[in-house]
Amino acid sequence: MSQPHERIVILGGGPGGYEAALVAAQLGAQVTVVDSDGLGGACVLTDCVPSKTLIATSATMSVVHGAADLGIRIGAVPGGGGVSGRGQAQVDAPRLYARVKALAQAQSADVAKRLAAEGVEIITGRGTLAGPDTVAAGGQRIQAGAVLIATGAMPRALPGAEPDGERILNWRQLYDLPELPPELIVVGSGVTGAEFASAYQALGSQVTLVSSRERVLPHEDADAAVVVEDVFRRRGMTVLSRSRAAGVKRTRDGVVVTLEGGRTVRGSHCLLTVGMVPATRGLGLEAAGVTLDGRGFVEVDRVSRTTARGVYAAGDCTGVMMLASVAAMQGRIAMWHTLGEAVQPIRLDHVAATIFTDPEIATVGVTADAVESGAEDAVAVKLPLATNARAKMQGFRDGFVKLFARRGTGIVLGGVVVAPRASELILGVSLAVEQSLTVDQMAHTFAVYPSLSGSLTEAARRLMRPAGGRR
Repeated sequence: MSQPHERIVILGGGPGGYEAALVAAQLGAQVTVVDSDGLGGACVLTDCVPSKTLIATSATMSVVHGAADLGIRIGAVPGGGGVSGRGQAQVDAPRLYARVKALAQAQSADVAKRLAAEGVEIITGRGTLAGPDTVAAGGQRIQAGAVLIATGAMPRALPGAEPDGERILNWRQLYDLPELPPELIVVGSGVTGAEFASAYQALGSQVTLVSSRERVLPHEDADAAVVVEDVFRRRGMTVLSRSRAAGVKRTRDGVVVTLEGGRTVRGSHCLLTVGMVPATRGLGLEAAGVTLDGRGFVEVDRVSRTTARGVYAAGDCTGVMMLASVAAMQGRIAMWHTLGEAVQPIRLDHVAATIFTDPEIATVGVTADAVESGAEDAVAVKLPLATNARAKMQGFRDGFVKLFARRGTGIVLGGVVVAPRASELILGVSLAVEQSLTVDQMAHTFAVYPSLSGSLTEAARRLMRPAGGRR
């Protein structure tokens, strides 16, 4: 347990920072958070929370688009006997964007209230290291027993395509637009690009997705990526594979994206989703003995320590799996470690992650590539969602459940879920991975019928070992 007046200073109020602050305060430390962008950080104010709020609206629009298949008629039907497809549902962009920003501000206010309730001091402004145990912030120099760097990262700009906030945009600028982009060109087909492309297509924009790789989501499960790309194309999205953007320019009433090779694509707006750069410049890190890698990310070990004694780092500024859940866990681990609590090093192979496309892709544990290459001695099963009774009832036909188990013991090593609300369904697989459950134990667990989660227990039953045998 920490000493009652041990001083902890945290630079950055995002998930890595505020979760660390809560842990340290609960352990009796005197905690100061130095933040310049608003509590909750980019995650709450400009990135995760706003984007998922937008996606929630797009998911509702997807349901509306498929209403006719469920026997629902929307709006007036010409001729009096036909069936409405998209019907008359429309997106009120100003109201949508106002809701997105209001919800983000409300979430930030909730974070502030929680920190205040725990007695955490907040200094509004920019902090820098004046040494490994000294922080300069708010016109004062604070001596600290430990410092946590949690300053996050920023959207990377593409040379020759600098955002102007009006026609050429990064994702933090979308919510200030006066309308939905009629013709949106999304450059980058990784997680962020795929999510926004999926959302805006559902909201009513005509979307062109520019992918430099053979397929979208090149670093994700190949079967999952194929399903999502097929859905994109079927819903009218233009996907340009093996097409790298060389530059973006404004025209009188839109944008033109030039691809390597000279081909051009025209649209009303261009959204750049080409990665992140760490917000680590000008913090005095290297002078204090903190090592940065070649891209500027803070190097940390599995308990969030940097190379400077007493200095820890968490979140996107470390480049370690840029997820809010990982940032939060890195921050907590840092505080448990520095304040003398029992701590387990972070297990990145146990991190559950979701891509919020429609359908969603959720993963945890080992990958199909590792199994197929022989790096993991495992067996696998894949069940299509189309055979699930609940999926049929709700009109879901795209997706699957995939489960991996260690050969011989049947211990669950990981899984992939491609489905609506896959972000919720993956919890069952995550529990199995974290607790080293076997497929037999999963198979003997009751699942509601009918339910999408029933496909998880069915997959486990398919992998059960024969009595006295090996799989």
